[in-house]
Amino acid sequence: MPRLLVIHHSPTASLQALTDQVVAGANDDAIEGVEVVVLEALAFARGEADHTAILEADGYLLGTSANFGSMSGALKHVFDATFLQIGGALDASGAGDPAAGGTTQGRPFGLYVHGRYDTTGAVRSVLSVTGALGWRQGYDVLEALGDVSETHLGSAYELGGTIAALLIG
Repeated sequence: MPRLLVIHHSPTASLQALTDQVVAGANDDAIEGVEVVVLEALAFARGEADHTAILEADGYLLGTSANFGSMSGALKHVFDATFLQIGGALDASGAGDPAAGGTTQGRPFGLYVHGRYDTTGAVRSVLSVTGALGWRQGYDVLEALGDVSETHLGSAYELGGTIAALLIG
């Protein structure tokens, strides 16, 4: 059974609401045969999860706040602690090398980001890492600024359902 891993850092009610809808969409009754596993990004820092959780998944949903022009420190720690073990490679300059053909290359992912004023840097930083891993973006990035609206929540549900559906073809 394909496994969808949701890794999120949801320190605010707004981001938690988005995460809840992403997970609900991934578990929609119309999508059968996908195991949805939800992990807080901080589980990796606490030693409750490691690179094997990522290797065992067939697709990913990533949720983060936008913090000072970057992804959350918690999500960054997940990538820092697992990058080479999950198939990431660096080229001679030290930059990510998506051509290396890593272990998780080609797997679909989705991304949702919440920020008060700007999400640009957070999106760019996550896409930089997922690009270096060779992951395949399966849906548009959900960027929610300010208060989370019903439209944002509906988009989050759709994001979760879309990435889950990609795993069953």
